[in-house]
Amino acid sequence: MQLIDDLRAEHDLIEQGLGSLRTFVKARLEGQGDPADGARFLAFFRHYAGDFHHHKEEEVLFRALVERAELPGERGPIAALTGEHRRMAGLLNGLEELLGSDFATAEARQQVEALAVDYSRSLWRHIDAENSVLFPESEERLRRFHVRELPSRPMTSTEAAAREGALALIQVYPPLHDAEVHRGDGCVACPSFGLTCEGLEYEWWTELEWEDAEERRGGD
Repeated sequence: MQLIDDLRAEHDLIEQGLGSLRTFVKARLEGQGDPADGARFLAFFRHYAGDFHHHKEEEVLFRALVERAELPGERGPIAALTGEHRRMAGLLNGLEELLGSDFATAEARQQVEALAVDYSRSLWRHIDAENSVLFPESEERLRRFHVRELPSRPMTSTEAAAREGALALIQVYPPLHDAEVHRGDGCVACPSFGLTCEGLEYEWWTELEWEDAEERRGGD
């Protein structure tokens, strides 16, 4: 499905942008980097990751899963991932107040670093959950209802400018690798697993799917 292929490709750039943001924040805490680049990072995550990418997920993919594949939108993966979009937007609002500052106090330094770490780790794990679980499961479940493609849309000029800005920032601030973030495949990669969502099997599987799984286990 082209829409999902596009969303995956957008994830690749967002992942790099997160690592670059972490490098930028580290540089600023060391008295380096251009303070004006903070606004460019914010534009990328707000306009490209948010207005463009997350909007397509919510208004096209998630809506199709609810309206055409008869999946619940008020609970389970769709509600959890939408909630994560809102939470991460809140973290971005906090970063906006700090990224352009000179971090004159220890409190400001600690706060901007904590927000950047929380935002990047949350979004990295969110991306893992979507790539490994939501996207393949969505394609399969939509296919059962004879939905083989969903509409996308081109970027607006603002979104395209935000993307080009990120490509330039990644060259200036090579993406940091965070060895402490726990990443992986499956529902366990999702920040909401066990909190607001019990996992795809419990939230989406039908009785027939559970029966098939039990039969496969019995045959092993």
